[in-house]
Amino acid sequence: MLSGILVDARRCNTRDGVTGALVCRNDVFLQLLEGPRAAVEATLARIARDDRHVDVTVRVSKSVAARMFGDWAMLHDPATSWIWSAQEVSGGVLDRAAPEDYEAIFETLARQAAAGRAT
Repeated sequence: MLSGILVDARRCNTRDGVTGALVCRNDVFLQLLEGPRAAVEATLARIARDDRHVDVTVRVSKSVAARMFGDWAMLHDPATSWIWSAQEVSGGVLDRAAPEDYEAIFETLARQAAAGRAT
């Protein structure tokens, strides 16, 4: 199922001028979307309508001067960046984490991708 989501995301994001990254760990999926506000909002609405996605929650929403993942329609990070343990997740860390915590995950991934260690 994940490979189908990635194929669809890359196709639609290329068409819509959206870039970003997807971090997958067990039952946790964190996604960063970048692009024109209307395109990102339309992408988020499409994701929310897709029954392959459940419990879609926006953790951070803000305008930025530059894209972190401008070279990727959807970078996939299956196992290289830092993320919380299963125990931390079951303990509620996703709800307690600050926006900066989520941003740090993607900043780390962007550095790894720039160094050629991500797909």
